[in-house]
Amino acid sequence: MPTIRLKNVVKNYGGDTNAVENLDLTINDGDFMCLLGPSGCGKTTTVRMIAGLENITAGSIQIGDRMVDEPNAQTYVTPEQRDVGMVFQNYALWPHLSVADNVDYGLKLRKMSKTDRDARVGEITGKLSIAKYRDRYPSQLSGGQQQRVALARMLAVNPKLMLLDEPLSNLDSRLRLEMRAELKRIHAEFDATVVFVTHDQWEAMTLATHVAVMFEGVLQQVGSPMDIYDRPVNRFVASFLGVPPMNFVEMGEKSPQAASAAEFLAGRVEDIEGIGSIGIRPEALTVERPNPVRSSGQFVLAGRVESLMPTGGSWTVETAVGSQRVYATALQLGDLQPGDRIELVAPAASVHVFDLNDQRVRVRQ
Repeated sequence: MPTIRLKNVVKNYGGDTNAVENLDLTINDGDFMCLLGPSGCGKTTTVRMIAGLENITAGSIQIGDRMVDEPNAQTYVTPEQRDVGMVFQNYALWPHLSVADNVDYGLKLRKMSKTDRDARVGEITGKLSIAKYRDRYPSQLSGGQQQRVALARMLAVNPKLMLLDEPLSNLDSRLRLEMRAELKRIHAEFDATVVFVTHDQWEAMTLATHVAVMFEGVLQQVGSPMDIYDRPVNRFVASFLGVPPMNFVEMGEKSPQAASAAEFLAGRVEDIEGIGSIGIRPEALTVERPNPVRSSGQFVLAGRVESLMPTGGSWTVETAVGSQRVYATALQLGDLQPGDRIELVAPAASVHVFDLNDQRVRVRQ
């Protein structure tokens, strides 16, 4: 499978702002790379540029040892010559063709013999558990079945590179879970390089070998899912990943929580005045009864329980800390009730610190 290299890639649609800005990204052979970010961040534009459906404005894209798009050198390789397979959010199945004919479509274009085509269609539809639907039309299938047909049509031509643009967004939660497992199996079985576009952090966390987080056309961070979750490079990445989202304490405010943060940071950073905020994930906080004796290695916020929200296997505890709402995740509540005075306690290693420009700061533990 090929390695994909995007170097200083810019995409502009004619306005004052670039849709993608100086993107440097390498997607290695066999990777399952998720492009993650909110709507309008440039992730779909990026995958369409890799596919050749969008021309880049500047920079270069290389797939394997072949340059496929480089405006300065007047190099451009058409989508059908890039040997990529793509699945769109709306699946784009031919409504007048049966399942078998949809899967066979790309093989016909490659002028394979009917015997070889029939064997390939049978093999792929069998692997994706849709062989029994081969004579049905897309309108006669469920969303999950249509998804499998779209994947089968792509896999039938054995592309070197698979590009998936939010393919699960139209499915209900149970089907999404099933298809995530299916995609992981396909990635392992077909030994493919996959680029997967999503705004769903859990899809990225559960599917990807690497995640590229984008915001307003700019690549923010690339790394393994847990690297990005545990060591976000800036406040945007920290706040985008996590449900409930990360809690933040603003250092510039005159509040009890800011005072607690300043006390915690004393001796841990060179210049407290240069710190803009600290962040703590809800699952890093434990809810405890007030205790006048605490370890210096802990960060503590005093507050009051506002509400207790069940989420199935755990509880989300909403607390009031001064005028701010802070959320913690608890596996058990004991006798905790709304109105109780509590302390939210986090180990020092779980506190994220950001400077005045929202960039991550290393601290002494």
